[in-house]
Amino acid sequence: MSRWAIIYCPKQGVRRSQKRWERIRELLTARQVNYDFVQSESPDSVGRLTQMLCQQDYDTLIIVGGDSALNRAVNGLLALPDEVRQRMAIGVIPNGRGNDFATFWGFDEDKDEQTIEWLINRRVRPVDVGYVKAQDETRFFLNCVNVGLVANIMKLKYKTRRIFGLSALSYLSSMLLLLFQRLETRMHLRINEDEIDRKLMTVCVGSCRGYGQTPSAVPYNGMLDVSVVSHPEVTRLMEGMWMLLTGRFLNHKNVRPYRTARRIRFFETHGAAVSTDGMVIPMSAPFEVGILPEHLNFIIPS
Repeated sequence: MSRWAIIYCPKQGVRRSQKRWERIRELLTARQVNYDFVQSESPDSVGRLTQMLCQQDYDTLIIVGGDSALNRAVNGLLALPDEVRQRMAIGVIPNGRGNDFATFWGFDEDKDEQTIEWLINRRVRPVDVGYVKAQDETRFFLNCVNVGLVANIMKLKYKTRRIFGLSALSYLSSMLLLLFQRLETRMHLRINEDEIDRKLMTVCVGSCRGYGQTPSAVPYNGMLDVSVVSHPEVTRLMEGMWMLLTGRFLNHKNVRPYRTARRIRFFETHGAAVSTDGMVIPMSAPFEVGILPEHLNFIIPS
């Protein structure tokens, strides 16, 4: 077994997060895994650490973190020369508030022993990588892009977490602040042959499940699923939240689903927030969202 490079990303605002790493370290030692380990000082350091490690002799990078940590690692890797991307395989040990991409493959934060066994077996599968491109800037994602309300919720959550610290309190306060936000924004975009120019609540473009908004998307068919959500009445909004939680989101009357192998072009979003894999990014229209088929080597369960 080759030597692993491991980046441990502690959960923000969680006390005794070091105990989580101690548990993982004990399991790695018991299985005689050969590895080098670094801990991220902040979320923004994950991309830099990824580039530093991937330019060394490793061929396996393990991220102990959630969707946003995995996103930062992927963006760090894809900024390196193409031969580095082709050599490296990325694996994940879930350790975040959002583990949607890991959960899609069957990884469970409460089953570290099983996860490590799968990583040791090193079954590598090329997976699709989505991208958001505006002029000279490109950002990559594994799960989804949100434009509009959902990205706004993430934006408010990060702001309130800096003030309140505790995750539960930041979620509650961000939902209360959302009452004073506009729930829809005029957007102009093109999907396949359809051109949409109207007020929308949110648009989700998913290579994977998109936190329930693109439940039929899979990260290995070279296609993107899109859910365009218009602004429902309050009763329909509550109904939509329930259908999202119960996996029937696409059946809601105010959701229009698409599947496309082409690029989605956003011509105007009037300042709507944009997030990739749950992380708000500075991105203004015009921009396009597309897919790079089988572009990343990912370690999946054996």
